[in-house]
Amino acid sequence: MHKTARTLHQWLMLFLGLQFAIWSVTGAYMVYMDIDFIHGDDLVITPQSKVQPAQMNYSLQQLIQAYPHIDKISVDTLLGETVYRLTLADGEPTKKLVISANSGQVLSPLSELTAVSVAQYFYTGKGDVAEVTLITDNPPFELSPRHLPAWRVNFNDFGAPSLYVSAQTGILVGKRHEFWRWFDWMFRFHIMDYSSGEDIDNMLLFWVALLASGGALTGMVLVYSGCSKASLHAVKKAAFNAWELPNALD
Repeated sequence: MHKTARTLHQWLMLFLGLQFAIWSVTGAYMVYMDIDFIHGDDLVITPQSKVQPAQMNYSLQQLIQAYPHIDKISVDTLLGETVYRLTLADGEPTKKLVISANSGQVLSPLSELTAVSVAQYFYTGKGDVAEVTLITDNPPFELSPRHLPAWRVNFNDFGAPSLYVSAQTGILVGKRHEFWRWFDWMFRFHIMDYSSGEDIDNMLLFWVALLASGGALTGMVLVYSGCSKASLHAVKKAAFNAWELPNALD
């Protein structure tokens, strides 16, 4: 029993040792990093959208007449201007639009200049804009495809922050920095999902966790066996000393 447990434990830990180290490092990073900082909450302001009724010269009736196939509509602001944000019914060539509530002018898709203005409006840092890119397909892992097309605005600042602005709606749809990107990779290695980084129930993790449990059980057997042997040795030594002492006195 002892020999079998030792052999199994040695081979299991030889196979799982690296993954245990990865779990330790990635777990420590995710625990010690403040999650609000990782989310990039300090990168942007959270302004309250204050609609100005005086700016709404283009009425809802006019809007509905111009766009009869509206599925959803909301009133919001874009760089201080009151706007309508529309989601059109399926089958329309353009799904989402931003319309000026003052003039009825279509403001989407956003130009590069407008996207930069939106990013700078939200950004709390002091860095300058370093790069602006329109992403229409094959987004980076840090941006969901459902937000495409989107403008990526990189800032020359600590942590290489990037803000993502929807080209269709003008809404800030993402805020990322290097510490978030490291966190994402740490999470992928921690759950052993090296593709999407979202499947926490993948079979690789299941089997490795099962083998790790086996390694823990065999380790417990070795500890118990070692403690039992040590206790037995101590008892034998005490008995031997108890027998030797009277003989020495004689």
